[in-house]
Amino acid sequence: MSEPWILEPEATTEPAHGCAPDERSIEQLLSAAVILLDKPTGPSSHQLAAWAKDLIGLEKMGHGGTLDPFATGVLPLLLGKTMRLTGAMLGHDKCYIAVMRFSEAPTSDELASASASLQGRIYNVPPEISAVKVQVRTRTVSVFEVLDIDGNYAVMKIKCEAGTYIRTIARDLGLLLAQEVELVELRRTNSGVFGEYHCVTMETIADAFWLWKTELDESALRKILLPIEALIEGLPQVVVKDAAVGALSHGAPLARPGVVSASKAVSKGETVRIMTLKGEVVALAELIVDSDALQEMSNGEVAKSQSVLMDIDVYPRAWKAE
Repeated sequence: MSEPWILEPEATTEPAHGCAPDERSIEQLLSAAVILLDKPTGPSSHQLAAWAKDLIGLEKMGHGGTLDPFATGVLPLLLGKTMRLTGAMLGHDKCYIAVMRFSEAPTSDELASASASLQGRIYNVPPEISAVKVQVRTRTVSVFEVLDIDGNYAVMKIKCEAGTYIRTIARDLGLLLAQEVELVELRRTNSGVFGEYHCVTMETIADAFWLWKTELDESALRKILLPIEALIEGLPQVVVKDAAVGALSHGAPLARPGVVSASKAVSKGETVRIMTLKGEVVALAELIVDSDALQEMSNGEVAKSQSVLMDIDVYPRAWKAE
């Protein structure tokens, strides 16, 4: 990512208000955090989120991207306010390792040719067992490659757009090869920027929570709880002055005088993360001007909030009541 436009190089932040994400208390993190669960085979994604919610004692917990009960791998659990970003989480690209069983052993050339035909923009109709309406739709598969073949079994790597049904890809692969193909194992290795090596088990979550509650040892829980900012790390950003945060947390649009810096080459209409000088997310917002035009502006609106994530009492009001 290129260096941002620095529009107010002398801007400073007041220590009395807010705090850097890594300085939040456990209670603050629990109100807006992500836990990366390594989903086991068996329970559904919904069941695991419900168990984790009851274990930790939260009112709200969701998950980012459903995995079938038989599947394993990266399942982000969204705590508290982080659930407001479920839509953004569900839009992340995914990566899977799939084991497929063929009724007849394919050759390497046959399998490579057929899998190549299923890359790019493809039709991907949800299977009948899915929880969504069965209808024709398209998804992008950026990678569909053969990792290994052993008789009637093959290990495949699939990188795809969110909402792609791997069962459907296995079925379509069988149609191209004129034989039956069954998806026998599936593991999600990546969801957006989150990989399987960042994940923890349900047992680890339980142990970390027990240590915090009974031994007052929060070190393990801190390693598990990722701040809400981790979900939107890849978005372009606009950093704002402390004086602008109070109004933004009430839903006001961002005006040019409140901007400290901004990512370059971000077009009007794109979504940006509005951040404080301490690295806290204030809101997701839609730019209403190109970011490269900010240098020439002195006044006027810059962005309108789509989802406000900062509590209204963290930074003081900086405007006069009428």
